Amino acid sequence: MGWVDAIRDHGSLLFIHLRDTRGVVQVVFNPALSAGNYDKASSLKEEYVIQVFGKVALRDKGTENANLKTGLIEVFALDLEIFSPSRVLPFKISEKAIVFGEDIQANPERVDEELRLQYRYLDLRRPSSQEFLLKRYEIMKCIRRYLDELHFIEVETPFLTKSTPEGARDYLVPSRIHKGKFYCLPQSPQLFKQLLMMGGMDRYFQVARCFRDEDLRPNRQPEFTQLDLEASFIDEEFIYEVVEELTTRMFTTGGIALPRPFPRMPYEEAMERYGSDRPDLRFDLTFEDVTEDLRSTGYSVFKQIIKGGGVVKGYCIKGMASTLSKNVLQNDYAMRIAPSFGAGGMTWMKVLNGGLESNIVQFFTAREQEALKNRFRAEDGDVFILIADLSKDLVNKALCGLRLHMAQRLALIPEDRYCPVWITEFPLFELKEEGISSQHHPFTMPDRTDFDPADHKALLSLKSRAYDLVINGEELGGGSIRIHRMDLQKKVFLALRLKEEEQESKFGFFLKALEYGAPPHGGLAIGLDRVVAMILKASSIREIIAFPKNRSAYCPLTQAPSFVSDSQLKELGLVMPYTEDASGMAAESRGRSIDRAEEISLDRVRHIAKLARLTLAEEEVFSYREDLNAILQYMETLKTVDTESVKPMSHVLPLTNAWREDKAGKCDTSASILDNAPVREGNYFRVPKIIES
Repeated sequence: MGWVDAIRDHGSLLFIHLRDTRGVVQVVFNPALSAGNYDKASSLKEEYVIQVFGKVALRDKGTENANLKTGLIEVFALDLEIFSPSRVLPFKISEKAIVFGEDIQANPERVDEELRLQYRYLDLRRPSSQEFLLKRYEIMKCIRRYLDELHFIEVETPFLTKSTPEGARDYLVPSRIHKGKFYCLPQSPQLFKQLLMMGGMDRYFQVARCFRDEDLRPNRQPEFTQLDLEASFIDEEFIYEVVEELTTRMFTTGGIALPRPFPRMPYEEAMERYGSDRPDLRFDLTFEDVTEDLRSTGYSVFKQIIKGGGVVKGYCIKGMASTLSKNVLQNDYAMRIAPSFGAGGMTWMKVLNGGLESNIVQFFTAREQEALKNRFRAEDGDVFILIADLSKDLVNKALCGLRLHMAQRLALIPEDRYCPVWITEFPLFELKEEGISSQHHPFTMPDRTDFDPADHKALLSLKSRAYDLVINGEELGGGSIRIHRMDLQKKVFLALRLKEEEQESKFGFFLKALEYGAPPHGGLAIGLDRVVAMILKASSIREIIAFPKNRSAYCPLTQAPSFVSDSQLKELGLVMPYTEDASGMAAESRGRSIDRAEEISLDRVRHIAKLARLTLAEEEVFSYREDLNAILQYMETLKTVDTESVKPMSHVLPLTNAWREDKAGKCDTSASILDNAPVREGNYFRVPKIIES
């Protein structure tokens, strides 16, 4: 039983591929065996759902199909039942060849992703899509088996919870019972898993659904799955050991061997050497600071920047002097690409015949040139890339962008290499426009407790006991050792300028739990969608999610998010959105409940627009409703007009012929009207024919 994957009619024989979740098998319909079933099979189309009874036999030698796992056998059909037919498909589903040596028929990469997501139930029938979900399930089983060995307990935490600051916007859920109040969907189970530790659970994990209303990125979903871990009476080494073994086992499921132990790199080193806290270590191009080597340089651009307290940094590309032409380096990178990453400019130098070549090399002394070669450990054929600026952060950011761009352009990134690394010693606080804020979250343990919450400069030098797991430039997970003492938690809140009432309103239930004896604890969360996509080499995390949203956080299948009826909004105690009329004046609808029964509902407006084949923006829906209501109100006033004595008529005004009577005649040749004629024929304008018979 299954779906008709492909059909091949040989005239005297009919071949089909029958597909289900376990594979594909070839079925042969032979009129000599059953003429009735052969005739019925002739009506089959792709994706018909059928049942076949028959005899399994080895294929004749030379007709085997190496593209199929079942390619050595076939089924000679004796009976056929059609469960249900299928409409014509919006895109090809079959991925298998019907005969040996034939190319694969369908490539999902060639089908528009929006169309695939709109018909996701068809897209999921493809063996490659099902393989992604089956492998994802295998990885989930691997996780649960390993954590069970370590006595971790799987506990589910609430979806409907209190809104607390997590770094992104919450998805809010209005309460019908508690009018005007909202639940929020969890960005992570952070506080609940810490409460479980305070509840004595010791070791917890959860394959958790999380929700974040974040700005859109190609590999981001508004709802996602993460593996959440938390344990009591542990330190960082416990986390490193457990997660390294778990990650290695997960990748082994996909046939990938990760090198162990995972190296560790402090945050500051990652930023200085790679310009990123999630560095891709599959290739070199690490940064070198050459500021001191060029402190006395005569090159005016560098000289002014260094004098102003800025830095000069760069990296060396080995053996690419012949590949990177002067035109590419100067016109592509220096003039266009480097500025796109925020750099004011870019300097390049090639190492050729023992010396340096560049359009500015004459401004550098022999000693400075030699110092640059030594700093970059350069050899003939290498290329230096240098960026200078008063802001070290800008230099690191621009070099990071250039590093990744050049690595991809020059094919420096090995395809099947995996380089995990722990990034550690993150700053506890960071400075934003609004002031001091937590870099991770305010429950992260600092590396020391003897800090003054009022000394902002000293706060920015504090390190945290946080850690991120990074593989191939992707942050796959992160966590920290948590604060378990109330006095220390209060100091962190004071540093963040959170007043007592604000602490109570946001975290009151959590702070109360801290007062009843909390164990030292810590944990980590791993983004499972990203991990599975990396293990299975999927082009996007959308490929390994059963029903994903598109890049605009929209579901083409269910058309969510969508508008809801007025009655639903009214039941929840919500008010109409704020709108403006064409003049920009505030509309009457602000703050008004949608409860005026005499008005046309928003659903009616949308229905009318649909009948009229109109596509309305949401602000237009409200505007059209006001217009329609105004018409209905005017119609109500007409009910008082006496029309008894008025005879029926087809038109309000009498009909008159408005056409002009044209009279044939020649133009006045004395007039200058013909002077500007493009073409003349006698005393007439000559014009092209408009209608030809």
